Amino acid sequence: MTVNSSVSNKGVSMDRPAWAPEGVDMQQASPARMYDALLGGSHNFEIDRRAAEMGKALVPDLPRLALSNRAFLRRAVRFLADSGIRQFLDVGSGIPTAGNVHEVVQGIDPDIRVLYADIDPVAVAHSRAILRGNSRAGAIEADLRKPAELLDRAGETGLIDFDQPVGLLLVAVLHLLSDEDEPVKKVADLRAALEPGSYVAISHLTSEMRPEDAGKLGANASDKSRVGIHFRNREGIVAMFDGWDLIEPGVVELPVWRPESERDRHEAPGRSLGLAGVGRKA
Repeated sequence: MTVNSSVSNKGVSMDRPAWAPEGVDMQQASPARMYDALLGGSHNFEIDRRAAEMGKALVPDLPRLALSNRAFLRRAVRFLADSGIRQFLDVGSGIPTAGNVHEVVQGIDPDIRVLYADIDPVAVAHSRAILRGNSRAGAIEADLRKPAELLDRAGETGLIDFDQPVGLLLVAVLHLLSDEDEPVKKVADLRAALEPGSYVAISHLTSEMRPEDAGKLGANASDKSRVGIHFRNREGIVAMFDGWDLIEPGVVELPVWRPESERDRHEAPGRSLGLAGVGRKA
């Protein structure tokens, strides 16, 4: 594998992959890269793979959750595109994998615009690399905990026109915010900037169906991986749609939200560790 440089950790030399930006801490697990590892991707470090394996040791069907979440994302963006949305803001987009948002929606209409936003520089760098030559898609580094700054950066790209309806995607990202980060308020701040006719799609880890497994994964993420993951109940997730019209079937388990075939049912009913829904601003 081509490398840019080497880094040292306690005297041990490690090669930095060519796709990893300088300055990225290769000794700290990242939620985006852990998710990439669970999906079988290649843009992750050893620390991310170890963290993913620890999670799988506690909950063996964890990779099914990742696949289920990815399938929800594809179904949701197709629904939004079919509903007339022609610009998407994907916040917490992570490492691009097969079936990226721009691939899905631009397959429906090549003129649809997509902007990815993530706090992880690896995710942003890789997004920009695969988007070269695509004038209707881009990526920015931004922090969900600073919604005003995120919205300003999104507007500056020219890809998102906040005077027109937007498809806001908050998929598998809000559970990375603690209660002190006020995730419901952060979502409300983002939604307030959107015009009527806009949609928001949200998926979130939940303790609703499997509280024991959720507790084990949450404790492991905090103590071993040093990545804060916050499982919330249904009420806490439904609150993120407050004031918007929920699209049927409402906030439900990941594989239950408008499955298109049996292939979407990666998790058994009553066993999902994630809830998801789509709302529309009237």
